[in-house]
Amino acid sequence: MSEASPPQPASAPPAVEGPPAGEAPPAGEGSPPGHAPLGAARRRSPWLRPKRLLLIALGVFLFLAISGELARFFSVENLERDEDLALIQAEARGDVAGMAARLSGCRDHPACVARLRRIDANPRVRRPGSVKILDLESKTAYSLTGSSGPSRVAWTVIGTLPVIQCVQIRRTGNFLTGIKLQLLSITPPIQNEADC
Repeated sequence: MSEASPPQPASAPPAVEGPPAGEAPPAGEGSPPGHAPLGAARRRSPWLRPKRLLLIALGVFLFLAISGELARFFSVENLERDEDLALIQAEARGDVAGMAARLSGCRDHPACVARLRRIDANPRVRRPGSVKILDLESKTAYSLTGSSGPSRVAWTVIGTLPVIQCVQIRRTGNFLTGIKLQLLSITPPIQNEADC
């Protein structure tokens, strides 16, 4: 009988050669198949910055442009209030010529001036002191295009009863090109509960 040979020690798996400890693998190695190496991604990132900055700049420009258009659009409402106030201030101090100057084309039409003189003769509108607008209801408020209609204006001088009058307004233009405002006429005082 032959003697059994002693068991042979298991051979160790062959060593995988790699970069020395502390060194990064060469570019292109160690990345999953189908993916660009990390080094290549880092090299491409600076080229993306100009596009990103351009998009940011474009966004800021659009924001400022839209904000400017909105501010100009909403300023028309303040303009109407200011124009109505100036008209009524002239009325309260008995300045018919000043009223006619505030109404588009009125000075060139004797009938318009005569109508203002009749309003001026009403004792309810002659009031010394500082005029205050109590309420303004405009039929053309926030119109995106040209329109015409009355504004119901409630005003007073501190210490006196309120007066209600209707001012005819005409708006021309549009939201994009700008809206212009004209005052066309003013009525004598109406009842406090009346509408224009």
